[in-house]
Amino acid sequence: MADKIATRQAYGEVLVELGKEYEELVVMDADLSGSTKTSMFAKEFPDRFLNMGIAEQNLYAQAAGLALSGKKVCASTFAMFATGRAYEIVRNSIGYTQANVKICATHAGITVGEDGASHQTFEDISLMRNIPGMTVISPSDAVAAKKLIRQAVEMDGPCYLRLGRAAVPVFYDESADITLGKGNLVRDGKDLTIIATGIMVSAAVEAADKLMADGIDAKIIDIHTIKPIDEDIIIKAAKETGKIVTAEEHSIIGGLGDAVAQVVVRNHPVPMAMIGQKDVYGESGKPDELLKKYGMTADDIVNAAKGL
Repeated sequence: MADKIATRQAYGEVLVELGKEYEELVVMDADLSGSTKTSMFAKEFPDRFLNMGIAEQNLYAQAAGLALSGKKVCASTFAMFATGRAYEIVRNSIGYTQANVKICATHAGITVGEDGASHQTFEDISLMRNIPGMTVISPSDAVAAKKLIRQAVEMDGPCYLRLGRAAVPVFYDESADITLGKGNLVRDGKDLTIIATGIMVSAAVEAADKLMADGIDAKIIDIHTIKPIDEDIIIKAAKETGKIVTAEEHSIIGGLGDAVAQVVVRNHPVPMAMIGQKDVYGESGKPDELLKKYGMTADDIVNAAKGL
């Protein structure tokens, strides 16, 4: 069985590496550094870490100011508060000015688990996709997270990084070529394509194994960069397999499914099904039980694929 590591853990580890390379890197948090794992950076570089308290609007406003003064800034809190409570600040102070701020938000989606509906955000990808010039990234495992966070810090301009609370399987090798803006072909196949992001990529791999047992050969694509999205890999898959299932730990409204559908309908329309949160709030519970209740498991992907 593959090792399980949370993408937020990978974030904390790579921050320390980046802190040694970039003296201009500043890390900020909203009194959640133990949970977001920015505490690792704070321990190593206390003079470049700022705890802004439970004041997310101030966090992102001051992050913008530091970035516009020449700093590279990673500013973290839970995804619900980064994109919900601080949305107007993110839109106007970071997005509009194209400030070099990386909004590294943890605890996204239903797998926040016991924290319940108030903390389970399914709208964050949609909100961030709508901000002009905002890069949106959702890594699938710890290896991808480290590579993509590094590339995000090295690029200039605003970026939203979606990270999770729960430990997830590591399936990428350290040598994997994972490039910002380019989808990854995880497995080739001829009968249909499963396009997934975040933790649902490992679910897609499990689903493909089950489909193969029934004689269905599924292609799997990891769209870790939701904006700008890799249109070429999506169009090619639509032409080659003729059917697409998208899978995300996010609302099917405004997320990966909508982004893929926009590409498909403009270039090569094919039948599609979307796995994700279906326009309902979550509830408190164990992450695996919640994924099952709300239809975001490998079996749900299998059923959607067979339906096509």
